[in-house]
Amino acid sequence: MLSVETRHGVHPDHAKTMDTEGLRAAFLGQGLFAPGEIRLIYTHYDRFVLGAAVPQGAPLTLDHVPETKTPSFLDRREMGIVNIGGAGIVHAGGETYEMAQGDVLYLGMGSGPVTFEGEGRFYITSCPAHRACPSRLVTLADCKEVAMGDAASSNKRIIKQFIHPQVMESCQLILGYTSLIEGSVWNTIPSHIHDRRMEAYLYWGMAPEARVLHLMGAPEETRHLFVANEEAAISPPWSIHSGAGIGAYTFIWAMAGDNVDYTDMDFIQPGDLR
Repeated sequence: MLSVETRHGVHPDHAKTMDTEGLRAAFLGQGLFAPGEIRLIYTHYDRFVLGAAVPQGAPLTLDHVPETKTPSFLDRREMGIVNIGGAGIVHAGGETYEMAQGDVLYLGMGSGPVTFEGEGRFYITSCPAHRACPSRLVTLADCKEVAMGDAASSNKRIIKQFIHPQVMESCQLILGYTSLIEGSVWNTIPSHIHDRRMEAYLYWGMAPEARVLHLMGAPEETRHLFVANEEAAISPPWSIHSGAGIGAYTFIWAMAGDNVDYTDMDFIQPGDLR
């Protein structure tokens, strides 16, 4: 029912020597959404965890995870959950949360076991926490929307902020998602890095045959991944993140690190990329 894969950190000089297979093994998360299972990737980038739970008719409970060496997974962690499937239910901390597609649930440190039910496809993110913040369900009606980009540069998009200082309080986790407007393909222009925080992306809402060209690597030594629907890209603090897709898509962004300043970005102009 539970499987956990550990990903160690990769130095940027090491990344320059990797072939396609090596890059995908280190930075791409595949097969996360397995019916009747909870699958997690435990990274050594800010001890960030990403994964998924797909109940498929029977409840699934996330509690003890050996990699954290704590009795329960959330004893010293916080969690953000996004439902990208049908109607679902999450039980945690003595509360029951009904989640429609697109809703986000934040669970504070010490929330105890987490049980997933219903038709949901639950994307899970988690990072260490040093204090307990109140758990909260943030629906689509509660999030903060920001329109960005333009058609001329093919990156007109809507950013939805959920676990974000302008919406709610968390310890260090920030989460939301961005949807491209029809006709746009670039998910962010220009590219950026933030050495204070790692980041992870889940690409979602894509046709089975579609792909996103996810750009990564040091600005002067870029690399790429071709990413399919419901696959995740792990972005180290030293790596740029940008990309372009075939057709409509949404990407869920989540990050952890030194601060919760969403605007803390070091932009890299296209002319400076190599």
